[in-house]
Amino acid sequence: MLNSTYRAVKVVHLTSVHGRGDTRIFVKQCRTLADHAYRVTLVVADGLGEDVLDGITITDVGRPQGRLQRMLRTTYQVYRRALALDGDIYHLHDPELIPVGLRLKRMGKVVIFDAHEDVPKQLLNKPYLPTPARKLVSLAYSQFEQRACAKLDGIVAATPSIRDKFLLIHPGTVDVNNYPLPSEFDASASWIDKSPEVCYVGGIGATRGIRQLVQACELMRTPTRLSLAGNFSESKLESEITGLPGWQRVIRHGHLDRGGVRRVMARAVAGLVTLHPISNYLDALPVKMFEYMAAGIPVIASNFPLWQSIIHGERCGLCVDPLDPQAIADAIDYLVSHPQVAREMGANGRRAILASYNWAAQATRLIDFYGAIANAKKIRVAA
Repeated sequence: MLNSTYRAVKVVHLTSVHGRGDTRIFVKQCRTLADHAYRVTLVVADGLGEDVLDGITITDVGRPQGRLQRMLRTTYQVYRRALALDGDIYHLHDPELIPVGLRLKRMGKVVIFDAHEDVPKQLLNKPYLPTPARKLVSLAYSQFEQRACAKLDGIVAATPSIRDKFLLIHPGTVDVNNYPLPSEFDASASWIDKSPEVCYVGGIGATRGIRQLVQACELMRTPTRLSLAGNFSESKLESEITGLPGWQRVIRHGHLDRGGVRRVMARAVAGLVTLHPISNYLDALPVKMFEYMAAGIPVIASNFPLWQSIIHGERCGLCVDPLDPQAIADAIDYLVSHPQVAREMGANGRRAILASYNWAAQATRLIDFYGAIANAKKIRVAA
């Protein structure tokens, strides 16, 4: 029995960008910590109010009106709420919250930064930045990131490549990969009952390959349709894409909850992740690729060396040139026309998830990392 002086470690996760149901933050990290007797609060800015879900307290500072308000007013509100919560460990999930983390450090708090993306690389392809300014902004952010993150207490990286970058900045860096929870996905759907559909799930943008996907729809020889789950990043792009001839073959769902995503994948013959060959994607480990595998459907992925090593190594899909709509169309037609091959590839992917690419091992890394931070800072942890 714990003695009367025991107090569960208070962990406060902070985000000004992501919603309360975010898969990495809430479903995986917050739930895992709560399951290991940490007292977890999640601070969000989604405008949905206060709540308690799965033993996790959710506190909301209100939804901002636009990017500028979010980066200025909302980040300050997040800081004020975080300070009032008086946590033992603070876990930041957005680059714009790094200054908040530095302020919390000056107040004597323990602060972790979760690097979801390689932001300097990401800035080189941001459509809202003028092209001539992108390299300068990327360099300036990189220098800020190095100086600021070196002052924090630890770094959690979403991929091995991001981990390797941050290890040069902070020795207390660990990669906690965004692998799926196999139980969230239905891999039992009968292939006989599947529709002639392929699916794309995620944010919809030009560099994520939406233009080529819809062009591929026009070139397919089979009567396959593209099931599209997600929102467009830009209204101008949306107007262009919805006017393409191939759009007639698109089933548009908009943003779906986890149950909706599971149903879309269960109906599909394959899942698409044909991101463009830009620096931020080449070494990424897109969560949707592994979620397609968890759902037991083959993956049609960009032919990046890292992705090829996974897809070809596990024999769970096809890799194509993401800039070639005809190559994408041919891959879709092949899998739709060869259901036995598609079924076997899907089964291979599911086995790979159960054996290697699942959240259980990553959860252990997260808990070990927290334990090391707590021990180093002499914070009492649950037995």
